Amino acid sequence: MTKFAHINNLKISIVQSSGLLELIKESFHGQVCRSIFFINAHCSNIAQRNKEYSRVLNNADIVLNDGSGIQIASWINGIDLLENMNGTDFIPKTIELARDEGVSVFFLGATEENINQAVKNIEKRFEGIKIGGYNNGYFSSDEDDYIVDKINSSKASLLIVGMGVPKQEMWISKHQQKFTNLKIAIAGGAILDFLSGKIKRAPNWMRVIGIEWIFRWMQEPKRLTKRYLFGNPVFISSIIKHKLRRKK
Repeated sequence: MTKFAHINNLKISIVQSSGLLELIKESFHGQVCRSIFFINAHCSNIAQRNKEYSRVLNNADIVLNDGSGIQIASWINGIDLLENMNGTDFIPKTIELARDEGVSVFFLGATEENINQAVKNIEKRFEGIKIGGYNNGYFSSDEDDYIVDKINSSKASLLIVGMGVPKQEMWISKHQQKFTNLKIAIAGGAILDFLSGKIKRAPNWMRVIGIEWIFRWMQEPKRLTKRYLFGNPVFISSIIKHKLRRKK
């Protein structure tokens, strides 16, 4: 079992990628489906307003710290997070592990064009990967049962969902008990857009010093200005307020 800390009343798993990969490997041969979600400053801001999303995060099996915002929050709260567990780096490791373990993967999310390209790129990058199936993320709630049946029929052990927060986490939580073969379900945000090549990764030096968000903002300023330039100060303010309340 992993240890947890709490930031803004949201649980964060204290874990490193090596240990989590071992847990996932064991889970591939287990009996239950575990959920793995990520939380960054934007996710935290949404969770403060959306109580159902907050509940889903706190009921997840694993919640990973993603990005410099959560790292700053951990410093303010005296929490030692062992590693930046961002999904863009970690999820490809789980796909590689699935390939090495010979288990099948199902991909759900992105546009039809992007997921088609992502799957092609994944097949080239992870030669020998078993892809049980895939589906774009633009479906209505009326199609949920069809998507669940499609995933179950694929016999996939690993599900990667990229439909944005909080939709992807709430969708996994709603259907987690219906999956008959899945052992790991991961909510990965824009991971399929990254794997398709539509969204580029920041240079390594920007990732190392924790400013990859600036590179992303430069690619999509219209969509991300509110999230980063206004959302980040809101997040830090909420962290400080939560800490002050605990001291009273």
